[in-house]
Amino acid sequence: MLGLETELNGRNLADLIGHGATHDIRNALAAAPEASRPALIPQLEIAPGRVFDVSIHRHAGHAILEFEASDGKVMALQLTRELIGRIHATINSTQLLRQTTVLLKAVLGYDRVMVYRFEHDGAGKVEAEAKRPDLESFLGQYFPASDIPQQARALYLKNPIRIISDSAGHSIAIEPTLDPSGQPLDLSHAHLRSVSPIHLEYLRNMGVAASMSISIIIDGALWGLIACHHYSPKFLSMPQRISAEMFGEYLSMHLIGLLQKQRLTAVTTARNALDRFLQRAGDEGDVFDLMREAMADFKDMLPCDGIGLYLNERWHGIGTTPPAAAIPGLADFMSSTSESRIFATHNLSLTYPKAEDYYQDASGVLAVPLSQVSSDCLLFFRKERLQTLNWAGNPDKSYATGPMGDRLTPRKSFAIWKETVERNSEPWNDADREIASAIHSAAVEVVLRHSEMMQEERLKAEIRQRLLNEELNHRVKNILAVIKSLVATPAREAVTLSEYVTSLRGRIQALSLAHDQVIRGSGGGEVKGLLEAELSPYKSENNKITILGPGIQLDGRAYAVAALVFHEMCTNAAKYGSLSRPGGSLEVSWSVRPEGEIEIIWQEMGGPPVDRPSRRGFGTALIERSIPFDLGGSSKVDFDPGGLRATMTIPARFITVLEQRPEEKMINGTQTALTEARKLDEASVLLVEDQVLIAMDVEMMLSDNGINEITVANSSANALDHLKRFTPDVALLDINLGTGTSVPVAQELVRRNVPFIFATGYDDRTALPEELLSIPVVRKPYDAAELIQALGRRLAET
Repeated sequence: MLGLETELNGRNLADLIGHGATHDIRNALAAAPEASRPALIPQLEIAPGRVFDVSIHRHAGHAILEFEASDGKVMALQLTRELIGRIHATINSTQLLRQTTVLLKAVLGYDRVMVYRFEHDGAGKVEAEAKRPDLESFLGQYFPASDIPQQARALYLKNPIRIISDSAGHSIAIEPTLDPSGQPLDLSHAHLRSVSPIHLEYLRNMGVAASMSISIIIDGALWGLIACHHYSPKFLSMPQRISAEMFGEYLSMHLIGLLQKQRLTAVTTARNALDRFLQRAGDEGDVFDLMREAMADFKDMLPCDGIGLYLNERWHGIGTTPPAAAIPGLADFMSSTSESRIFATHNLSLTYPKAEDYYQDASGVLAVPLSQVSSDCLLFFRKERLQTLNWAGNPDKSYATGPMGDRLTPRKSFAIWKETVERNSEPWNDADREIASAIHSAAVEVVLRHSEMMQEERLKAEIRQRLLNEELNHRVKNILAVIKSLVATPAREAVTLSEYVTSLRGRIQALSLAHDQVIRGSGGGEVKGLLEAELSPYKSENNKITILGPGIQLDGRAYAVAALVFHEMCTNAAKYGSLSRPGGSLEVSWSVRPEGEIEIIWQEMGGPPVDRPSRRGFGTALIERSIPFDLGGSSKVDFDPGGLRATMTIPARFITVLEQRPEEKMINGTQTALTEARKLDEASVLLVEDQVLIAMDVEMMLSDNGINEITVANSSANALDHLKRFTPDVALLDINLGTGTSVPVAQELVRRNVPFIFATGYDDRTALPEELLSIPVVRKPYDAAELIQALGRRLAET
């Protein structure tokens, strides 16, 4: 491959590839001391016309060089930016994983892309999938831990990307087999190493000719994999692989944040439910009735199929629970086993053989004891895991088998997994136990408060209630601390370290304030409360601060942005503006515009003369750019000599006016859009679009509205090939396709009586023949609601 006819081993590298290339390799190797971060040299020329992409790393006393032919395109950074740019604004983990599969399938060109998450026991589940329309789906399927053994998982941590270009290819032996110390060469960190022949057989049995996997690593552990499959040999260049690896690292970081956010939401919901429960406790006379009324809230707090209360030999259940006659014995067993602590198992019949009679309804149980002297308890139940699981693929699909038989096929793997989880429920995780612990604290508190034998404990119970709330709040803030640790703000020039630390501390405190308000306000807070909290340190007899405006509630996202901006404004006013000297005044007012957006006016008076700053620092940039960039609103600062004036607007979608209800016509408009979207649920859509990123956006819009059967073509010829195999229900055609138009596709759809609409970024429709001028047109860039309505109307017209 290198064009060298002589024996390689024992030769000096410079004699083989030249002094210049050797010098570059030595420099790169010196700058990459970690094997997990190899040095990369794109387009290294070792001889005229011989150009390679080279990866170099040092491991176990060796310098390992990997050469591969360069395609001449160095685009890793640009490709990575495009990939990351498509997911950075994703707001929940489920959407993130789904977008990831769609994005990588479109950009890298694999036939199937899956996100594969590892369970606590090592088994795996396909959480998201994007595939070629004719392939069977593996979405939601489970596979046993043995499919990816521990030694393979260890390699996924060392080397986060692995590529197989041809599962039918042959591995090439390393020469010599052993190094001078008598050990085989360790290629754990090499991209081009071969893989287990068992894994290759598995792929061949599935009909997969090429694959790539990207590790998803969270807190130093292997959370899952992005698995890409192709049904013909496929090679990715080094820039493409490096881009995929960097994307995987960003995805892991983004996923950490979203999972922490989901946990924060769960803790907030739990705290609110417990607050309601504790507030009712003071008014309720009978503790059983109180607990029974709270059971629905408890069930929502902790994912389960059923919940039951056993108190003073009385039983009440909700959802799927064991027979009532079995409860006393089960409660006695829980009491004797748990020793007044929370007890949880996902295989109840294994530890309590009598549960064999009802294992399908209660394979898992989590018991929250309510007394140290009786069997009183709160029981959460989970069904056997297998009750709702079936193979999702094509039952008629036959898989090839290799020397190891049908063990190495997806359906057989699923069957083996099912055997390992019989009589098992979904396990109780750490978050479940934390919520159960909070329920235990609150429930025991209430039981004690209502017990005649514990009258002297009433005051202590109130103290424990406050401690419980403070502990829950502490846990939430621990979660936010993880996110805060990722925040870094570059220091300005000519600023002391003390000033920088003070500024950074203030911004973090503003975020902490927003967090406290979000916890109290279920995801947001009032503008007035935020301003009062920010301005309270600056109120004195020497200045005047006025706050005027209607009751406005901001959602969590807008609230966090506003907290940072208001903090910066307050700090500047106290340091340089009207609040920096006696007699100064500040008026902050807000109102709702006719369009529904909120306008906030910040007016300072009586301070030092205002001069426009000679340079714009981070604080000024934050004030001017945060609201427009993060929320799509506007922010304008006027440096009037008599006093600084700032005008900010926040779009209507982030606010709720507390004094009035939304207009009825807005509700009706939303309902109409949803109705039209539902009409498209079962429709198949042909999308003709030559720009891959625009096509991905449209796929996301359609998928978000329940439309999942989408076939994409990037040219008229490609679309006509698709139409030979199927007829869509409706189509969206980009008029201009670079070198041609979609007119031939439109004419074929007219012939088949298939409704369609055109899309264009231009006002000119001269490319269309006269018979197609009546076809509706949607403008680019697309608006999701307009697109769905247009497709729905066309479908309804036929």
